[in-house]
Amino acid sequence: RFRGGLLMSARLGECNESTGYVLRRDPDRRPGWLKRLLRRGPKSYSFRLHERDEAGARILSEMHDRGINLVANALAQSTEHVLNFFLVLRVELAFYIGCVNLADRLDALRVTRCFPQPRPCPSQSGQLRFEGLRDPCLALTLGRDVVGNDVDADGRQLVIVTGANQGGKSSFLRSVGVAQLMMQAGMYVAAGSFEAELRTGVFTHYKREEDATLSGGKLDEELARVDVIAAAVRPGAMVLFNESFASTNEREGSEIARQVVRGLLEFGVRVVCVTHLYDFAHDVFAQQRDDTLFLRANREPDGTRTFRLVEAEPLATSYGEDLYREVFGEVR
Repeated sequence: RFRGGLLMSARLGECNESTGYVLRRDPDRRPGWLKRLLRRGPKSYSFRLHERDEAGARILSEMHDRGINLVANALAQSTEHVLNFFLVLRVELAFYIGCVNLADRLDALRVTRCFPQPRPCPSQSGQLRFEGLRDPCLALTLGRDVVGNDVDADGRQLVIVTGANQGGKSSFLRSVGVAQLMMQAGMYVAAGSFEAELRTGVFTHYKREEDATLSGGKLDEELARVDVIAAAVRPGAMVLFNESFASTNEREGSEIARQVVRGLLEFGVRVVCVTHLYDFAHDVFAQQRDDTLFLRANREPDGTRTFRLVEAEPLATSYGEDLYREVFGEVR
């Protein structure tokens, strides 16, 4: 605010207009009262404005503003940088505090967690290996530990998960995506051990409810989201499909899935797919590809779900009769 006045210099420019204003430091800006009382007069030329000289006051005000312009800009930029630093610091501290709170909550629920071992992508082995991988979201929702899965998918660019309804397939898919994101954020994961490549992106394609606006069918909506993923995906990414293309018949849905998955694999993208499309899964299984892993949600002979996934051939049934029996009783 320069309550004691300011000292600045300028030079004459074209047409004798003042230019090159520079704010100076005045070593004797605020002398003591005794020095001000005893000093004889100013050491430089000076003038006083008349109280009614509005034009002169306006000119001096403009000169004042031009003189402090550089300093004001520097101060404003410094203030903005300092404030932005604290804003970023607040966001980063909030992230770390959230990590600590989540760790405490998972420990209280006795959910196993570990620090993963990230690997560069792309690599020749295509690493994805874990033991006891759990879905932390499901554990937090249920308020207890959940069943984990052990999978060795090294060198497998395509993972197809089939099996019984409500057998833990979607939870497994979510656990893989959440663990990948947590690892790439520098966090721990809910697993006994986890080793995977760093991905250029993680994309999900989950089935949704019917469009309330009735602007298009479910298949149109699914294909539109696939188009968005295809435009954004890059080599080295991961795409998670959960019961995609089931809004049409078995034949059409399987053909769409084959073409989409084939294109992603040729582009260097890892695909993890949960599907009930037996035609699609069996066709891929018949090709005996070395880069494909088939997992099946385990089911006991009495219909009990263990929520564990085992490496096995796709089945033609998803055991929908178990759900019917659970809701309506025994089938007659």
